[in-house]
Amino acid sequence: MDANPTLDQLQVFLAVVEAGSFSAAARALNRAQSVVSYTIANLEAQLEVSLFERSGARQPRLTEAGRAMVTDARRILSGLQVMRAKAKSLKHGLEAEVSIAFSTMVPSGLLVSVLRRFRSEFPTVSLHLTVGELGRVMEMVTTAQADIGIGGAVTDRVDGVEADRIGYTFLVPVAAADHPLAKLAGPLSVADVREEVQLVVTDASGATKGRDFNLLSYKTWKVSDIATKHNLILGGLGWGGLPVSVIEKDLREGRLVPLRLDAYEHCEYPIYAMRRTANPPGPAAAWLIEAFRAQFVRCPDQQDFLENLTRDQAEDAAPRPHRAVVVPRDKIHDPADADELRIG
Repeated sequence: MDANPTLDQLQVFLAVVEAGSFSAAARALNRAQSVVSYTIANLEAQLEVSLFERSGARQPRLTEAGRAMVTDARRILSGLQVMRAKAKSLKHGLEAEVSIAFSTMVPSGLLVSVLRRFRSEFPTVSLHLTVGELGRVMEMVTTAQADIGIGGAVTDRVDGVEADRIGYTFLVPVAAADHPLAKLAGPLSVADVREEVQLVVTDASGATKGRDFNLLSYKTWKVSDIATKHNLILGGLGWGGLPVSVIEKDLREGRLVPLRLDAYEHCEYPIYAMRRTANPPGPAAAWLIEAFRAQFVRCPDQQDFLENLTRDQAEDAAPRPHRAVVVPRDKIHDPADADELRIG
């Protein structure tokens, strides 16, 4: 009968690979170095191959066979994590608390709507909410500060973290209606925006350090979050890209004007539900993920949205013939009911 490597042997093997040495792996595992060396030697005997080159090098290096085994070892241990997670979910049932990290790309109105329904569905479940920017959401999930994250995955995929795309939004370069850029006719060039203040969001997590997204102006004001950027742009203090899910009402009511700027890269911003593989969502967390998925599928296509916006604004500006309307006295609304009046 063939001998089978144990899960402990595979975990020690990966620890040596990731730590870079037997001594570093021993410290990470809180074991004696001799125990780590003995475990690897037994694993090599079980597999009948050498996993590390030990002679002539200060640090052990993977052999060709060792490199081939790394992928299999990770796959086997990942499968074990999934099995443990399923067992944990079955054992614990409904969560007592769900910790969620949200990106500010998630519109506040949508967030309130989903959470209002959540409160009715799960009145006994407590929520711990955190709002973050860019890489912060992924960071909180990776470090177990949040059970699930809802936002854009702007960093590379991380082992042990699953990111399921549930929708998208997109960024539109905008300025306030009274901003100098909003008053320029025709498409804008880079030269038009170079000397105007551009408002940009910085990532406190450091996950996107060194990356610039659509940075076109010489003058920049850095802010910590989308909400602040939104308010400053509304106040005429600069221009910048904002998610359409946040500014749709401002665009339709004319407080903000979309800028026709070809140099600005228009692209979809995917929204993901993120969680650790070893921590599957319970009933309440799974409900939240699906509730947000249902909302984001209604996010409009970028080109269609801008074309419809332009058409609607043109129709609103067109003069309409005046018609006298006679309203029966018993149909006149009380002023107190004005907030219920709907005008098409």
